[in-house]
Amino acid sequence: MKIAFVVAEFNSEVTVPMEARAREHAAALGVEVARVVRVPGVYDMGPVVKALLRREEIEGVVMIGAVIKGDTNHDELISHAIAQAGIALSIEFEKPVGLAITGPGMTDDQAVARIDNAKNGVEAVVRVALALKEIRS
Repeated sequence: MKIAFVVAEFNSEVTVPMEARAREHAAALGVEVARVVRVPGVYDMGPVVKALLRREEIEGVVMIGAVIKGDTNHDELISHAIAQAGIALSIEFEKPVGLAITGPGMTDDQAVARIDNAKNGVEAVVRVALALKEIRS
């Protein structure tokens, strides 16, 4: 199985180790990470996820990012928008899109404590891709 990662560069002190954990988990599951695309921030992931889902060899995409609370509710807006985009693209292409984006409402310390959550996005993509294969066969 081949999957792809879309990784936000914003909050890279969190997203770089998140990507590493996601890679480790994919390897443990015997899954190839065929493509990794870095984007400026979580909000910028939509068109890249869509382009990856169009590729026949990519069976799912994991979105990796960390949305940390600032002085406004901007983190909530960003988190909700990308979650909606992810599920809409998953349904449109009938391929899983894993939400390995932590937040909103997190402090820097909470974001660091949640780095391992990146594995959950990989796990979800693999399990849903396998379920879809079973249904289609």
